[in-house]
Amino acid sequence: MKFALDVMGGDFAPHAVVQGALDAIDKSSKPLSLILLGDETAIRTEMAGREVETIEIVHTDEVVNMEDKGSKVLKMKPNSSLVRGIQMVKNGQADGFISAGHTGAILSTTLLSLGRIPGVRRPALAAYFPTEKRGKVLCDVGANPDAKPEHLVQFALMASHYYDHVEGFAAPKIGLINIGEEPNKGSDLYVETHKLLSEIPNFVGNIEGRHLLTSEADVLICDGFVGNTLLKFAESWITFFSDEIKDKVNEKLSYKIGAELMKPIFDDLKAKYDYEEHGGSPLLGVNGVCIIAHGSSNAKAIKNSISLAKKCVDEKLITDIQIGLTDHLENNSH
Repeated sequence: MKFALDVMGGDFAPHAVVQGALDAIDKSSKPLSLILLGDETAIRTEMAGREVETIEIVHTDEVVNMEDKGSKVLKMKPNSSLVRGIQMVKNGQADGFISAGHTGAILSTTLLSLGRIPGVRRPALAAYFPTEKRGKVLCDVGANPDAKPEHLVQFALMASHYYDHVEGFAAPKIGLINIGEEPNKGSDLYVETHKLLSEIPNFVGNIEGRHLLTSEADVLICDGFVGNTLLKFAESWITFFSDEIKDKVNEKLSYKIGAELMKPIFDDLKAKYDYEEHGGSPLLGVNGVCIIAHGSSNAKAIKNSISLAKKCVDEKLITDIQIGLTDHLENNSH
């Protein structure tokens, strides 16, 4: 199995990507090959003279910046690590692509290079986050700020297959994020989506914000604007909460003594809810495995993104999504 990594993408590139790649190789229980794309000198500097047989370095002399317009990157920067990596998946040279770089550029280049799975109208980003029992999948988290009801229905179907792959739980329950539980609540988009989702047996209805973590729904559906806002809030609260605890602990000696006793609990909670523990988000609906990692991903997040890509390939996520969508389309055409 071989994956292409955009070494130049992300806030902590190239160090975090190279270190994450090395960690993934060291900790993989099965044969794993990686293609590191980017500035060869920078990559070799980060590798500090280490030679790894299963790592191939491909030099690229163009870098995609956040200021670049995503839709023009394929044409304007064809020799960038981002474009070359995606094209390796297209050409069968890699089984998947991982990047913490420019999300818009990844979306546009992936769509133009790999195309969509037959039947998919819009690709979507799905994010996994843990809860007290089984985790949940939130979709879409940023690929489609504007969407139509039929798009959200497909998001639900694709995210359900992804959930099955992550949690090993088939036929997960689907919930539609909304401002109220009643079917007529929310904008026209959400009212119409509710009607369409009601035809799916596993749909459990609207889910309000206060019930996102405790509802019976395993898969939570919304447009990309709402999903991205929720995701970034969820990622920020654990850091905010940790900082608040540290400030309180420093106020009194008795608090410091108590904090030492509670430290294992706080560490477990932080590890459970830290996005770095779960890697990036798969771009569902494109005809190839593409993992988009958080822009501030460290080495651990990159390593876990590689693990996620391996799981998607091992369990044939792309094929399962295609079969699921085909079945849905055929059932609704009768």
